[in-house]
Amino acid sequence: MNASASDHSATHPSDMAGQTVVVIGGSAGMGRETARQVRARGGDVILVGRDPDRLREAAAEVGAAGTASFDATDPDRLQEFFQDLPGPVDHVMSTAGTPTYMPLDGMDLAAARRGFDERMALTLGIALCSRDKVRPAGTLIYIGGTGGRRPGVGLSVMSAMTAALPALIANLALEMAPVRVNLIAAGFVDTPLSASLLGDRLEARRAELRATLPIGRVVGPGDVASLAVHIMCNEALTGGTYDIDGGQQLIPG
Repeated sequence: MNASASDHSATHPSDMAGQTVVVIGGSAGMGRETARQVRARGGDVILVGRDPDRLREAAAEVGAAGTASFDATDPDRLQEFFQDLPGPVDHVMSTAGTPTYMPLDGMDLAAARRGFDERMALTLGIALCSRDKVRPAGTLIYIGGTGGRRPGVGLSVMSAMTAALPALIANLALEMAPVRVNLIAAGFVDTPLSASLLGDRLEARRAELRATLPIGRVVGPGDVASLAVHIMCNEALTGGTYDIDGGQQLIPG
């Protein structure tokens, strides 16, 4: 946990007491850190992930109230999960999904279609399946990105989804009310997923960001988690897209 996330949690040690948060994609990275911060503030968490071993490890670390191991893009399994919850929950956060880089030269159209379908269908599916389980004034929080806002080779699919998600979130906020729906649009975040995508280029990317970002450091999972917890606690926020990229979009080129 970074210092800013730790300080933020210490400021409000029990303001989530009695609340339950479902974290889809909660076994690592931003989801796991969000679960850790919710627990630090007195809340309970239910973690969802694909890898049962990693899920058990995360649950033991944060003290989760429960876990469920399945692929959230499976609509039947997603519906079953929410139906089987023993009671209402206060918040649902989804970090599911990975960046989709597909240059037109060599693009697999079927894979591109799956990328669109899975991301949009998952966003809608969580809203549909959870609408009778989330308490009024609770939240659905989705993680998106900022990387597709600038045109670039290989970004056609990701740019289209980056543009579509805020519009979908705004409409869901109206249809799900009084449950609140929000989107966190993250730039580069130093997570295990980022490490797996960049491989041996990870250290060079970190060094580049430290040298160029206005904040002078790399954005970490704790930064995103602190924003997610703030959105959960601030009942005036709905229908919004909240950027967190350390000022990356302000850098030319």
